[in-house]
Amino acid sequence: MAAQAGTTSRTVPSTAAQTSAEQPWPVRLLTAKISEYVARMPSVWVEGQVVQAVHRPGTSTCYLTLRDPDVDMSLPVTAHVRLLEALPGGLVEGARVVVRASPGFWTKRGVLQLSALEVRAVGVGELLARLQHLKRLLAAEGLLDAERKQPLPFLPRAVGLVCGRASAAERDVVRTARDRWPGVRFVVRAVAVQGVQAVAEVSAAVAELDADAEVDVIVVARGGGSLEDLLPFSNEALLRAVAACRTPVVSAIGHEVDDPLLDLVADVRASTPTDAGRRVVPAVADEVAGLASARARLRRAALRRVEAEQALLDAVRSRPALADPSRLLAEQQQAVTDAVGRGRRALEGQLHRAQDRLDGLAGAVRTLSPASTLARGYAVLQTDDGAVVRSPQDAPPGEWLRARLADGALLVEVVDTEDAEDGAEDGAEDGAGDGAGDGAGAEEDGDG
Repeated sequence: MAAQAGTTSRTVPSTAAQTSAEQPWPVRLLTAKISEYVARMPSVWVEGQVVQAVHRPGTSTCYLTLRDPDVDMSLPVTAHVRLLEALPGGLVEGARVVVRASPGFWTKRGVLQLSALEVRAVGVGELLARLQHLKRLLAAEGLLDAERKQPLPFLPRAVGLVCGRASAAERDVVRTARDRWPGVRFVVRAVAVQGVQAVAEVSAAVAELDADAEVDVIVVARGGGSLEDLLPFSNEALLRAVAACRTPVVSAIGHEVDDPLLDLVADVRASTPTDAGRRVVPAVADEVAGLASARARLRRAALRRVEAEQALLDAVRSRPALADPSRLLAEQQQAVTDAVGRGRRALEGQLHRAQDRLDGLAGAVRTLSPASTLARGYAVLQTDDGAVVRSPQDAPPGEWLRARLADGALLVEVVDTEDAEDGAEDGAEDGAGDGAGDGAGAEEDGDG
């Protein structure tokens, strides 16, 4: 491409992909290409809300501003007056319309604009169909489920109120709530409750109050109106903002017959702003009456308990043991005496049996004692060194022995010894041997 006039001679790229910092497009070339691209576009149907309509006297052109109903975005539209006059009831600001238009790009200002070829008002039936579709969508996501509804606090520290500035809805909510609970505190956020700014302002106010730690419940209130007037409270962006709140939200939009989708998403639906004022705070009179009733029930319960305990005490007092305490002591004393007697008799029996066993053992000991053997006439012969003589071989003739008796001792000399040789002698010696053996054994036992 040839160099453009007014610039140094250079090659200008033919496509946007070929541009660079060294080879840029001039502004006029970019706007021209955008204009060429837009001009090749076919006509398009666009829906939006008319936020401004300007008709200059003496001209046949009306200048409109068409705004997206959900986001802050708009386009300028030019329309012939005849197109607008053909609408039922004419065109009013805030109306929703569908426009078939040819896009154009104004290169001098770099503005995209639409040239209207046909304008239609969005009908009520179509709006209702869209609302039903949105309702099904929200229900499928669980945003309408009863399980996600938050309960209202019994007595909120502060009530957030989103409403129109100096509106009847504000007065109804505040007056009703303060009639019930005079000390209730409100944090009011005045916003647009219809028109193009309503969705953005209400959503922002709800988010602000939700972030306030003192606000325990939020009321979104508006008086009645037409379906178009209440459309902001069925807007998807606003509904999702309310669903995301951690603070319970009360919807008080319109009258009993009005049913914006906000009623379904909010935690509590109030039929009117006045009803919302009744729901967010308790009634002082009701609470005072409830306290009086509770005190009466508590008093009756306490009296019943005292009466029951008194009856139990009277029953205990009427027992014979308590009627004559000495009788109870006498019975216990007799029981103790009987127990002592039984214990004494048992102990005496045990002592007698133990004494009998001791006497038996003592007799056995005496029977086996060396002294007992000596008392029967036996003697124990011992050598000089104290050894007991057990055999004639232990005491040869001429040896002196000590003969121990029951009451003393003798010194004897062995004159002769003899061994047992016959039956008679054996018998005699066995008798003597038994005595000597018993004596010797007893002596050893005694010495030991």
